[in-house]
Amino acid sequence: MTKVLLALHVVAAIVAIGPVTVAASMYPPAARRADGETGIAQVALLHRICRVYAAAGIAVPLFGLATAVALGVLADTWVVFSIALTAAAAGVLGLMILPGQAELLARLRGTGPVLVRADTAQLAMLTGVFNLLWAIVTVLMIVRPGSTTGV
Repeated sequence: MTKVLLALHVVAAIVAIGPVTVAASMYPPAARRADGETGIAQVALLHRICRVYAAAGIAVPLFGLATAVALGVLADTWVVFSIALTAAAAGVLGLMILPGQAELLARLRGTGPVLVRADTAQLAMLTGVFNLLWAIVTVLMIVRPGSTTGV
């Protein structure tokens, strides 16, 4: 059963988190280039991808927790750090990136002033933080410090 849970955890991470990291990374440059209806439609699509896959991404920590419990490693330091970093990444995405994207998209559609460089620079920085957090979690999942298969 642990192999099934681990496989579901990894597949969920690839299918759900991968698209969010790519779409969120593409959003700032797309917003800077957005001119006219087609450009704004592309930005809106990237925002929708981020929202939908962020919701699907909830499966990643759920399968991860189930796997950790099944393996009996829930209290291991690398798991605790992974959980904390995952929560931080979720907070950055849900509390900063997605609202920032929505606000910028609304302004691009004409509901307020657009300071494209300043707005997109902050979103790019937050997306970099989000991606870095997930990269660290991925490394922790592979290396698993203190495990019998880790370094």
